[in-house]
Amino acid sequence: MSDNPEIGRQILVNGIATNVHDLGAGPPVLLIHGSGPGVSAWANWRLTLPALTAAGLRCIAPDMMGFGYTDPPADGRYSMAGWVDHLHGLVQALELERFALIGNSFGGALALAYAIRYPDAVGKLVLMGAAGLEFPLTDGLDRVWGYEASLENMRGLLEVFAFDTRFVNDDLAELRHRATIRPGVMERFSAMFPAPRQEGIRMLASEPEAIAGISVPALVVHGRDDRVIPVANAYRFLELLPDAELHVFGQCGHWTQIEKAARFNALVADFLS
Repeated sequence: MSDNPEIGRQILVNGIATNVHDLGAGPPVLLIHGSGPGVSAWANWRLTLPALTAAGLRCIAPDMMGFGYTDPPADGRYSMAGWVDHLHGLVQALELERFALIGNSFGGALALAYAIRYPDAVGKLVLMGAAGLEFPLTDGLDRVWGYEASLENMRGLLEVFAFDTRFVNDDLAELRHRATIRPGVMERFSAMFPAPRQEGIRMLASEPEAIAGISVPALVVHGRDDRVIPVANAYRFLELLPDAELHVFGQCGHWTQIEKAARFNALVADFLS
C-alpha cells in the first residue's frame, strides 16, 4: 500500500491503468475532478469524500484519463468522447447500473456529456463550477490551461481559484507544485487544452438542446466570484435542465468544495439522500 493519499487502487479500464478511490458502502456516487495542473481525484475531493461516505454513500472518485495517477491514452490525444468512453469503461468494470454523478468544472462537462450519452445510468446529477457550455475564455481559465510549472506560478494560480486567500498558503502551493513536476505530468497536461484555448471550451461543451433533455434531478452549485468558470453558466443550467435547483455561494470562487466545504457537503448529502 502506498502512503500517498492520492493513490487508491488501480483498475484496468479500456487498457488504461486507472487510479480509483472506492470508499464507503451504500448507493454509488461517482465524483469527477476538474482540470487544474497536477490535479487528482483525492486533491479535488479530499474534504468531500469523508462527508459523503459518512452519509451512507459509496463514493467512487477516479483520476480521469491522463490526470493524476491514471495513464494517458496510447495515442496521446484527448477528446470529450475519449473521456466519456473511459468513464463508461470504469462503470462497466465496477458493474455499476445506476448511480449519482458529481462533476467539478471539467468534470461537470464530462458528467453532462455522460448523462446525455447514457441517460439510463445516471440517477441524479450535481454540477459544481461546471463547464459544459460555450462561453468566452476567461483570464482565469486561460491561466489554468496555460499554466507553466513553477512554485511562483502555482501560488498565483491558487489565488485565482480561491476567493478567500486564507485557503492559499506556501505549503499548499508547494504540495500542488510537486504534483505538477512528476515525470510526464506537464507534458500530458499541455496536450489537453492547447491554444487557442477557446477550442478547449468548445470541445467540452454539450449542445443546449441535449442538456435540456437530461430529465433527472440536478443540483447546480457555483461560487458567485468564480474567476475560472463564469457563474452565468450556472444560471444557464438552471434554465436548461428541467428538474434543477441552484445554489450560489457569495464570497466564493472556483473552490466551492473547499471554501464552503461544510455547506457544500451538507447540500450534496441532502440532495442525494
